[in-house]
Amino acid sequence: MKCTLRRQTSLASAISVLLATHALSAQAVDWRFEPSVGASATYTDNANQSENNPEDALVLTVQPGFSLISQGSRRVQASLNYNLTGVARFSEDNSTDAFHNLGAVGKAELVEDFLFVDGTASVSQNLISLVGSPADATVNSSNRATTGVYSISPYVVKRLGTFATAQARYTTGGALFSDNAASDSVSNAFTAGLASGTRFDDLNWSVNYSLRQLDTNGTAGNTTFERASATLGYALTRKFRVFGTYGEEWNDFISASQIDGSFYSVGLGWAPTRRTSLEASVGERYYGRTYSFSGSHRTRASNWRVSYSEDVSDISQQLLQDSGRIFWVCNSGTAVRLVETRDFTAPTGFGTCNGPYTGAQVALGLNTQGVPLSELIAAGFVNTSVANGIFVIKVFNAGVSWTLGRMGLGLSAFDTRRIYQSIAGGEDHTQGVTGSVSYRLDPRTNLNTSLSLNRINASAALLSAAAREDDVWTLSVGLNRQFAKDLTGSLAFRHTQRDSNVANSNYAENSLTVSASMRF
Repeated sequence: MKCTLRRQTSLASAISVLLATHALSAQAVDWRFEPSVGASATYTDNANQSENNPEDALVLTVQPGFSLISQGSRRVQASLNYNLTGVARFSEDNSTDAFHNLGAVGKAELVEDFLFVDGTASVSQNLISLVGSPADATVNSSNRATTGVYSISPYVVKRLGTFATAQARYTTGGALFSDNAASDSVSNAFTAGLASGTRFDDLNWSVNYSLRQLDTNGTAGNTTFERASATLGYALTRKFRVFGTYGEEWNDFISASQIDGSFYSVGLGWAPTRRTSLEASVGERYYGRTYSFSGSHRTRASNWRVSYSEDVSDISQQLLQDSGRIFWVCNSGTAVRLVETRDFTAPTGFGTCNGPYTGAQVALGLNTQGVPLSELIAAGFVNTSVANGIFVIKVFNAGVSWTLGRMGLGLSAFDTRRIYQSIAGGEDHTQGVTGSVSYRLDPRTNLNTSLSLNRINASAALLSAAAREDDVWTLSVGLNRQFAKDLTGSLAFRHTQRDSNVANSNYAENSLTVSASMRF
């Protein structure tokens, strides 16, 4: 494998060993080790996603792997999942590949109620270009780059009686990309804050400071993000609260416009019940008016969620945020749901839950385990591409799922816009909507269908060519079967069609995949 991949594996191993060492020193920890193996066969009538030169192919994969999960310890929580995918393609141009995939996240309490450490690491295959082939790397790796991200973050928390809680955190991390798909980067960050304690009832306040420096091996150069802010909130009633933030930010990166100055936001929150919550704010930053919104509502038969956010980011930060999230795949007997938690405690009220899974694993596509695509989209996992430079990212996600007897229905939508700061007029924009239907044929067999439309726009300034707009339709129909406690299998048909305003970029593809996986 390439040098970059070896560095990714070494960094991931170092983080895992460090967390395990802390675990053993903190207290006795039990570990659940589960080896696994999977295999699949895919036939596609257009392996290269081409309009003029479609190519039939048979793709065989074998996927040995393992998971390592801590148990029985409140002070140490860790989950590591790794697999190696071997690929053999039989077509006009026979080829083989091997892909590493890793998702690891850990939390340890080194000194009780004072010193903690968090760590994450992931290796996966990400899109290089939004307008290239959208195929999975096993079918067509021409538009996929192996990407590794890692972070380790020690921090201290000190309670100052009932007056306030102080926290200081240092984080080092980075991102590595194969085949020069994007510039490798290393980041170092320091954050500190003071937040109101239990002495304050209806009133809450906080003051915060953050400094992040990003060193990039590319034309983007070195970047600094620095900001200080104060937040004040007040509970008007038990259900309503208002809050506001004011601060200053001092940034240093290549940009076509102003990049620092004062900022503010004001908002309100409403939580009428434990199952319903809404929060919205409006403000101003150096790039203009800003908005944020989040809401969720859960009933016995449905689950609703919506969110919108804006921030200044880069690809390493974007990938790190996703990789550190923790999810569970829950099966109530009538529907499969993806549930996010703050820690390693399994959620209740959703049936039988398997996990925990890291955000990196979810991004790889747990829909192969029967999780509807609409659940993945509503959770915020959209197939975005790697990118260089700093961008303002605006993300909207919404989803609803219903359970009606044996049937599960899902509808989700997303809208992601990245505005590149170093390129005047540089922007990419992806939008999509997905509907899904699942039906439980028997206690061990589920039928899953989904239909999605994704629209991709890239500006002329970003492509250094004519602006591009693609519409990608995807229809999938599949069966998932649990043959035994540790043996599952699936059969899936997928039709994909792309319509583009660029000549010779349209294509249609049909594929059929049969797969099986076993845990020992």
